[in-house]
Amino acid sequence: QVEVVESGGGLVQAGGSLRLSCEASVTSGSIFQIDRASWFRQASGKQRELVATIAADGSTNYADFVKGRFIISRNNWKNTVYLQMNSLEAEDTAVYYCNADVRTAITNPVNRWGQGTQVIVSS
Repeated sequence: QVEVVESGGGLVQAGGSLRLSCEASVTSGSIFQIDRASWFRQASGKQRELVATIAADGSTNYADFVKGRFIISRNNWKNTVYLQMNSLEAEDTAVYYCNADVRTAITNPVNRWGQGTQVIVSS
């Protein structure tokens, strides 16, 4: 089966940086790759919102509130998508989720959500 797992969350002071990782895996050991992947976040009591996306070709899009501060990237050899977060603000505090389309050697892409990783920015 296909799954994605986030990591890298934690506690950081305002103005600091943090890098999140989203790694895809396939239990069967089949050849696979991440096509499009997105980072979402959900703050306590608020709706989930899109943060950034990256396509298979590396093209990116960002929500206005993170432009110039966050960078989404990918390492296809590691089957991992990253979210580099700089100049963090208290308002960035949220659970961050990875959503990825994962393509295996014999199937069309399947969409998976990670379990989320908590980011807390102290002010």
